Amino acid sequence: MATEPHPVLETIPDAKAAQPSPSGRRRLLVPVLVAVLLTQMAVAMVTTAVRQTPTIDEPVYVATAADYLHAHRVRLNPEHPPLGKLVVAVGVAFARPHVDPSFTGTQEAAGRRLLYESGNDPWRLMLWARLPVIALTLLFGLVVFAFTRDLAGPAPALAALALYALSPDVVAHGSLATLDVPAAGFLLTSVWLLWRARHGRARRYLPLAGAALGAGLATKMSTLPAVPVLAVLAALSLCARRPRDARRALLAAGVVTVTAVAVVWAAYLAVDPLLRWNPGATHVPVVHGLHGHLVRLLPFPEAYRDGMRIQFGLENRSWQGFLFGHRYSGARWYYLPVALVVKTPLGMLALWTAGAVAMVAVRRLRPAAPYVLVPAAVLLASAMTGARDLGTRYAVFLPMFLAVAAGCVLTVRRRWAPVVVGALVAFVAVSSLRTYPYYLPYSNEAFGGPAKTHLWLHDSNVDWGQDLGRLADRLHDRYRGERVWLVYKGSGVPAYYGIDASDPRRVPPGKVHGLLVVSDSAVAEARDGLGVLLRSSRPVDEVGDSITLYRR
Repeated sequence: MATEPHPVLETIPDAKAAQPSPSGRRRLLVPVLVAVLLTQMAVAMVTTAVRQTPTIDEPVYVATAADYLHAHRVRLNPEHPPLGKLVVAVGVAFARPHVDPSFTGTQEAAGRRLLYESGNDPWRLMLWARLPVIALTLLFGLVVFAFTRDLAGPAPALAALALYALSPDVVAHGSLATLDVPAAGFLLTSVWLLWRARHGRARRYLPLAGAALGAGLATKMSTLPAVPVLAVLAALSLCARRPRDARRALLAAGVVTVTAVAVVWAAYLAVDPLLRWNPGATHVPVVHGLHGHLVRLLPFPEAYRDGMRIQFGLENRSWQGFLFGHRYSGARWYYLPVALVVKTPLGMLALWTAGAVAMVAVRRLRPAAPYVLVPAAVLLASAMTGARDLGTRYAVFLPMFLAVAAGCVLTVRRRWAPVVVGALVAFVAVSSLRTYPYYLPYSNEAFGGPAKTHLWLHDSNVDWGQDLGRLADRLHDRYRGERVWLVYKGSGVPAYYGIDASDPRRVPPGKVHGLLVVSDSAVAEARDGLGVLLRSSRPVDEVGDSITLYRR
């Protein structure tokens, strides 16, 4: 006798059907790993930002951001366009600092007054100023992931994101209220959008690519060499879809360029809708020759063009460099490549090289090579011609673009590829995490690690004034009551942090006894009186791998 099916049993789902499929688990694993990588990067940057005192450039940018909010004028720091400082201004607005509207001093004095002479808490203000740049740096990590996924798939994208998130240079400068990482990230975003325009919906992606390029131009003028490169890439994106349509290719280049110019104007209008500009006490040099002609042709506000003139004036100065223990005047064309070899994790250098080769050698990646490799090469060549050998921050775009290339190594059809890439990424992770929280003075194991970086490089590679607060804690804990002599290279005010010290360069060497504290950048540049003092002292301690304590 047949039995009727039980109505309740029919509603019970099959246990196997209720379990997620392996492909579903893999799809879930990717966003989880992305979140883990970006979370560790956020923790590294925030905890670093909390403990670091203002670096040399930050007070100027923060004071300029505060001036934008209160005076709505482009007055301070005209040598850089306003967008990056408007990003910083988002955090400054939340901090609500007291600003002296009657102050008319230099931009350096304005930064010092805002942080230390106006009743504001510099620790709190600097953290708020840094947080928007940290958020932007994390968003650029998503761009690295998305770009690599479009080129090679999710596994290579995760490898690329890991290299980006673990890059000591990106973490160090992404946690500061400065302009280098935002400018580089905007350019990477523009290139990624141009790649997307190549594969469809050009009407959507080309204006967005132009906007991202404009954001880079409105943050740092050093991004200008990317304009012709990205215009050509825009035309290439249209030619890939319609090879015989030259008119549309030129139109694509024009859309990107015009949109970028409009964004620059919008950044200045956001600060001052009336576009008032008066150099005032700012010295704007007269630029002659080809440079002067090019500046006059720039389709940007007068404040931007004057900023370019100031930049050319800075380039005409003779700057002091330091490389592998040798001081020199002027610039050396090979400085940046050598400095990058010192300050990039060894596993990352290997993957960058392999990734560049893979993009040229693997047929499916070859169309993307001009998008990833050419902008990075042009920007590096431009940076190498600069007059200021002051740090790898001038090439911070390389850890972004070459992370994308490095992830593509996983497209190589060899059994060893996943194992080698995984091992090298793990090596990078160990090297990067070991330097926590002192990312700024990082150097790789071949050069002795962060404690030895000051022997090879100086300035923002090692000591940018970031450890004044840590020095104050060390003096209080270990050397309380001792006579302290201090040579500090930075924008912080030692007395604010409770450091009672004298400048040893202002008295005869014979009168300098006790504890001699010297920033490592000052050690690199030491000569005459300070050099005599250092040669007759012995190192006894160090702070943050950027400040050395000597006993006399």
